Amino acid sequence: MAKYLYKLGRWVVNHNKKVIGGTLGFLIIIAIVALSMGPAFSDEMSIPDTESAEAGKILEKEFQSSNEPAPGTVNLVLKAPKGQTLESSEVVDAINETIDKIKEDKSVVSVATPAELGNYNENKQIGYAVVTYDVPAGKVTEQSKEIILESIEDTRDAGIQTELAGTVAFSELEIGGISEVIGVVIAYIVLALTFTSFLAAGMPIITAVIGLGIGILSILIGTNYLDIPSFALALAAMLGLAVGIDYALFIMSRFRQELAKGHSVKEAIAIANGTAGSAVVFAGVTVIIALLGLGVAKIPFLTMMGISAAVCVFFAILIAVIFVPAILAVFGHKIGPSRKNRFLAKFTSKKNTKESNKWGNFVTKRPWTVTILGILLLVVVSIPFFHMQLGLPDNGTKSDETTERRAYDLLSEAYGPGYHSSLIVLAEADKNSEDIQPKINKVVEELGDLANVKSVSPPVPGKSGNVFMISITPKTGPNDSKTNDLVHSIRELSDNNKEQVELYVTGPTAVNIDISEKLNDAVPLFASLIVGFAFILLVLVFRSILVPLKAVLGFLLSLLATLGFVVFVIQDGNFYSLFGFPTASPVLAFLPVIVIGILFGLAMDYEVFLVSRMREEFTHSKDAKKAILAGIKDSGGVVTAAGLIMVAVFTGFMLAPDPIIKSMGFALTFGIIFDAFVVRMAIVPAVMTLMGKAAWYLPSWLDKILPNIDVEGTSIQKGIDESMASNKKKNSPRIKEERVSE
Repeated sequence: MAKYLYKLGRWVVNHNKKVIGGTLGFLIIIAIVALSMGPAFSDEMSIPDTESAEAGKILEKEFQSSNEPAPGTVNLVLKAPKGQTLESSEVVDAINETIDKIKEDKSVVSVATPAELGNYNENKQIGYAVVTYDVPAGKVTEQSKEIILESIEDTRDAGIQTELAGTVAFSELEIGGISEVIGVVIAYIVLALTFTSFLAAGMPIITAVIGLGIGILSILIGTNYLDIPSFALALAAMLGLAVGIDYALFIMSRFRQELAKGHSVKEAIAIANGTAGSAVVFAGVTVIIALLGLGVAKIPFLTMMGISAAVCVFFAILIAVIFVPAILAVFGHKIGPSRKNRFLAKFTSKKNTKESNKWGNFVTKRPWTVTILGILLLVVVSIPFFHMQLGLPDNGTKSDETTERRAYDLLSEAYGPGYHSSLIVLAEADKNSEDIQPKINKVVEELGDLANVKSVSPPVPGKSGNVFMISITPKTGPNDSKTNDLVHSIRELSDNNKEQVELYVTGPTAVNIDISEKLNDAVPLFASLIVGFAFILLVLVFRSILVPLKAVLGFLLSLLATLGFVVFVIQDGNFYSLFGFPTASPVLAFLPVIVIGILFGLAMDYEVFLVSRMREEFTHSKDAKKAILAGIKDSGGVVTAAGLIMVAVFTGFMLAPDPIIKSMGFALTFGIIFDAFVVRMAIVPAVMTLMGKAAWYLPSWLDKILPNIDVEGTSIQKGIDESMASNKKKNSPRIKEERVSE
């Protein structure tokens, strides 16, 4: 692969204008196609073959009167001013005035007032009106939403707290806000200090944005053909931007190193593409495989998230090995190591050759201390992981600055937290039974006697006559463990039912519980596959047994520490406000699987870039300690910069208001901190120091059968070194004198 990428680099240099023009042209074309088609996200999060999904099919068959999707609804949640009720004449007049304005919207089918619905709470201070549209929630126009927002200002001006709930979203998912920009700015500063050049620092960001643009637009087109959830776009953007910058950083760093050795621009680009480019392709493919591995869980929306993120990583790889060399060819020596910015040089000029490996010397002189402290830190941080509780976000986990969160709190105040966790129970009796109704009534009584049940509605018969729908309101909220227990109690009641009535539980809360449990069950299998795959892969790369074993154990440590810290902050509520979380809540159900897939890929990136340099040195010198020092000195700075860039980008997404994006950004930020800086830059070199030469042991029989994967492009580098030595010999003064005398 290294030889092909070397040749590709030379070809790109010769055709750099065509490559740049073609890439930008492709970006414009795909943008036109994506904008003309528009996005069509699907936020359906049910999982096939779960009990709630099967119950949903029965519910649809028995009680759905039309195949048309349900119309969009907006609930106007109202709270009367202090000392008044929703029946007070002034309050009623203000509500009616607002409703009249809303009715002027032609897409509104009906508006039902709290009085008509009879949904006042006990003191009649809180209730809600329901606005129904003639289109599904996702197709309600921005104009209709604006009418709602403008109309409720009348009730708010009258002192009536008015918030919005229902199926129509008013707090849309946003990507590309100020928080993400802050992350990119920090990444730029890190790159500027790394390259000692403002111009060179901008190159990885520009190329990464172009690759990300192509990837995101491809996903938008894909939403018209595949059921891709909207939050998949955030994950893809987060990962695509981070790896895009990092991959360009690796290739540019090697390009500058080769220029410093005296190579021409053309040769330096080709060598960088053949060596660092090989590592980029290998690392990128590893990330893609990990993301596609999310399909192992057999959860549709999770599979689509993995595919979407993999698309962005794929384009990041292509941009790195094709477009980046073209940009380097255009700028050449302008972004070389000799063009240092005087201002930036003040911050980096103190780093001379001897001082640049202070960390390497520190670790190798104190391997036991670094190993014990590093492992102890990660183990302590991991402890909360063992009481992790999974769930899915709802309006209750949003910021209280959103109207949906305030509406959620008002409804909880009015009807109790169980209002949001309503369960739909379908009771199916034998068709041939003659006394169906008494059996159903008996079941309703048994349901009412279960713990944590606040109320049970009368049974409603379906089309067939032997299926009845019963609504149950729990006493607790949707993410409370008692609600989870109630769902399982209903299912156990069905198993032990003497009346021969089958009970099925569905509804959003039951669906979310089933999703969380299935995702929880998928974590051990997915983690096992990932760890096994990583071990085999690293044995092939490093031709060692202990180095890969140390790498995967380090990955498990950083993974447990990441999830432990997530539980400590998000679930247990420690310092949650410091990180911008509005409230403590269960861990996002699919977060562990996402973290496993992405953190594995990124951990292997850092492992390959750091340890491959150690292996290269060990093969030449056979000195284990010298190899570790060479790896930290030559690759440690780039890995540190890459880790800081990842942290900056993920932190930008952590600052986003959406709870799903915030959770993913938070987990990946600290995942990189633990893995890149604690595991790869501290524990890995310390443990390898303790292992000495044994770290590189591989049985001879295994060495013979394993294919040789030249990740660092050693083969082409050897040929180049021999060529340079030959040229120096030919051009030496002594040979020239001999030629003259002849």
